[in-house]
This record gives sequence, structure tokens and C-alpha cells, in this order.
Amino acid sequence: MRRIRGVKRSVRFPVSPTLLRRLAYTSIIANVAIVVTGGGVRLTASGLGCPTWPRCTDESYTTTSEMGVHGVIEFGNRLLTFAVGIIALAVVLAVLAQRPRRRGLLPLAVGVLLGIPAQAVVGGITVLTNLNPWVVGLHFLASMAVIAAAYALWRRTGEPDGPVTPTVPAPLRTLAWITAVVTTAVLVVGTWVTGSGPHAGDHGAARNGLDPEAISQVHADGVFLLIGLSVALFFAFRAVGAQRAARAAGVLLAVESGQGLIGFVQYFTHLPAALVAAHMLGSCLVLLATLGVLWSTRERLPDTPPAPATPLAEPVGATA
Repeated sequence: MRRIRGVKRSVRFPVSPTLLRRLAYTSIIANVAIVVTGGGVRLTASGLGCPTWPRCTDESYTTTSEMGVHGVIEFGNRLLTFAVGIIALAVVLAVLAQRPRRRGLLPLAVGVLLGIPAQAVVGGITVLTNLNPWVVGLHFLASMAVIAAAYALWRRTGEPDGPVTPTVPAPLRTLAWITAVVTTAVLVVGTWVTGSGPHAGDHGAARNGLDPEAISQVHADGVFLLIGLSVALFFAFRAVGAQRAARAAGVLLAVESGQGLIGFVQYFTHLPAALVAAHMLGSCLVLLATLGVLWSTRERLPDTPPAPATPLAEPVGATA
């Protein structure tokens, strides 16, 4: 492309807002998928299919035939990390290529990209600690943080660049944030329940020592509190006429109800692997629905360009 005098060189491959938004949405799906496949590694007792990290064995970065199906499962999940990272890198490049450049997108995109190797390192530590249940829980929570950042990026791509303004009264925004804190607590306690249960990821992996029945009751109590807060949000949003926020709260209630049903069934059926995997997917959906409620309580206004400067009044009596 020949440079025209006085005109800046244009981007050779400009990225449309629609493409960027689709890439950001794909990043959410990819990060949720790797949580579920990571759960599959644990549920098939393949957590030590590759017994070391970052290599799969002391001599090889890849699985070997002697390691059998467990090695294939664990190594396959490691490969998925690269696919998720490539998607995140594509989002960063799309943000850089977009014209005009959007404010606030690059830090979020870079945060998602850097969060993926950080999460992989935590996953490596779980292997090096022989699937310590506390580290396994931290690995899951690190994935939740990356999903939250990917969701924030996706929502930001659909917003203008102006200031943020609330769409509901301040007390209801506070209640929405309290609900988000309780959601986080439920997710954290959920990892403690998992660490006390039978699906350790390997037959020789240790458990966290908590009483499974007692910690499951604590988790259930947190879920009941979360559902109660969500019901309160739904009716409060409707009372003030915040229909968009009420719809978001309704979605959260529906997801929580489905997740709670799965949780109770899996508990009373002695934790079948398929239901545990569904429960992990449900945890991701609860997080996303909670974030949807938070975003529904505010909106970002269009960016108003600065008003043109008013020309100075011509002095009285001035001649042409």
C-alpha cells in the first residue's frame, strides 16, 4: 500500500466490532470448556496421567504408550490450554487492529491472555504436589477468575466508551454486589466439598480431611442464601421498573435452580461422575449469570466528543 502524503497509513487488516465481539465470546466458551475437560481428567482418575510438569515424563514432553489412556487424557487436556491461549492471543491482536482503537479493551484482553499461562502453572503445581486438594481447588478458582475477565471483555466490546451510570437505585446495586460475594463464597466452599469427596483425580491422591457431610451442609446453606438473595433481587428490580435487571436476575435464578437440583441429586446418588461434570459446568454458568446481573445494574453512555471551541467575539468597531 503506497503512502499518500499527509495521510496516515491505514490498517491493512481492520477488525470489525462484530468480529471482535465474536472472538471475545469464543474466549468465554473456550475457558468454560477447559474447566469441564479438566474436571474430566479428575473424574477419570487421570490427574497424574502425566506424572510431572512441564514435561509429561522426566524424558518426554508428550505421553507415551506405557502411560495408557490416563496419559492420553491428561496430555490432551494440556494441549487444550494452547488452543485456549491461541484464542486469547487472537482477541488481543484483534483489539490492537481495531480502528478506531477502543479504550479499556486492551487491559482486559491482556489480562485474559496472561491468566491462561498463570492458570496452567497452578495446574502444574497440582501435579507436582500429587494433586493436593487445596491446590486443585485453587486451580479451579483461577479458571473462574479468567472466565470472569473474559466475560468482562465480551461485555465491554458491546458498550460505548462513555461514562458508566447506574440503572437501578444504589441499595439494589449494593444487594447485587452482595449476591456476587455470596456466589464467590459458594464456589470456594464448593472446592472444599470436592476436596473431601471421592473424586481425587488419582487413586493415591490425598483428601483435605474435612467431613464430607458437614462441609456439604455448609455448601448447601450458602446455596440457599444465594437463591434467597436472587429472589429478592428479582422482585426488587421489578418493583423499580428495571426490566433488564429483572430478566438477568431471572436467568440467575433459573441457573441456580438447575445447579441446585444437580447438586442434590449427585449427593444422594453418591456422586456419579457424569453429574459431577454437569455440576462443574453449572458452576461456570452460575458465575456468568451473576456477572450478568452486575452488568444489568449499570450502563455505559456514548462517548460525547468535546464541544467545538466558541470563537471569540469580534471587537466592536473592527473593520474588515
